[in-house]
Amino acid sequence: MKGKKMSMTTKILVGLILGVIVGFFFMGSPDIAETYIKPFGTLFLNLIKMIIVPLVLSSLVVGTASVGDVTKLGRIGIKTIVYFLVTTAIAVAIGLILGNVIQPGVGLTLALPEGAEVKAGEIPSIADTLLNIIPTNPIEAMVNANMLQVIAFALFLGIGITMIGEKGKPLYSFFDSLAEVMYSITSIIMQYAPIGVFALMVPVVAENGPKVLLPLLKVVIAVYLGCIIHSIAVYSLSVKIFAGMSPKHFFKGIFEAAMVAFTTSSSSGTLPVTMRNAQENLGVPQSIASFVLPLGATINMDGTALYQGVCALFIAQIYGVNLTIGQQLTVILSATLASIGTAGVPGAGFIMLTMVLQSVGLPIEASALIAGIDRILDMIRTSINIVGDASCSVVVAATEGELRETEKKPAS
Repeated sequence: MKGKKMSMTTKILVGLILGVIVGFFFMGSPDIAETYIKPFGTLFLNLIKMIIVPLVLSSLVVGTASVGDVTKLGRIGIKTIVYFLVTTAIAVAIGLILGNVIQPGVGLTLALPEGAEVKAGEIPSIADTLLNIIPTNPIEAMVNANMLQVIAFALFLGIGITMIGEKGKPLYSFFDSLAEVMYSITSIIMQYAPIGVFALMVPVVAENGPKVLLPLLKVVIAVYLGCIIHSIAVYSLSVKIFAGMSPKHFFKGIFEAAMVAFTTSSSSGTLPVTMRNAQENLGVPQSIASFVLPLGATINMDGTALYQGVCALFIAQIYGVNLTIGQQLTVILSATLASIGTAGVPGAGFIMLTMVLQSVGLPIEASALIAGIDRILDMIRTSINIVGDASCSVVVAATEGELRETEKKPAS
């Protein structure tokens, strides 16, 4: 009798654990891990990045056009945006509550390194932000991987195909074929995932071992605990109440994508795996997965928003500043809006932290204190981001009456 074949999820988890173990061995010489092991991880990231733009474009065009009804499309869009905004606001609130309870900055006095300075980028106005979503040159948007603009163009293409009916079918068939090819390429790339995950973890652990974690351990605990609480409380309840799906089945179904997100720290980079898990494991139809998940990878950043809430309080406590209730509500609002504008790439949340600090008058330079552990925080917050995307797709599919049965029910 042949032994049971190891699943891809297990292989990725093994790669992750081995990466941590091997990383500790290279803590004395992180340059070796960086030079000889990291390139294998970079190759994995490059393979993923290679398919992001054609995958998002084709899948979103197909997802939008296959809805077949502009009214239904608007309904799904509103449900998706509302879900993302509500869960993001809850995430920031959880971050602030934990920041007040754990108080990571109290009793911790850290001086900025000499000459260290982190400048906030110029924050565009709301009008500019909205205008920049529409590409003046869609080809340029695809070349530069400007995902918000690619998504906007794809939505217009999908709506246009729907509106012209029969004449749009040849173009729909082209994008449908392209999407299937991208899914096939994704399956090929995922065979390399365990090696890629291992190679990405080794240099992170080698460079950011216990010596970096210990001084800021409270921040790490607050962010990780907050992300776990958010996923258990918000996502579990959402899929249970709206879809009747057991949380165990949901988390098991999205575990593979969560592990890839944890190691790559990229919501966009994990998108191909998230889409595959949502459709195959959670029963989300392609039409909804192809619409909700690419959108979520760009604008849904629950983990990032939670992290900004914790870090804002941490920095306030270090400087002895007591944020009022009003100021903490400002943090919730600004972090929610900032998370929507945060690109789904590694480290983008750290850049947006400066905007949140600025909104309540905290020193922007203090964000340099977070820089040393940002990669470690980035891993968990990205993982939570994509789990949130998946939960939204399940909820939207269920409320539209289109969720397929994938959960094995106990015999009565």
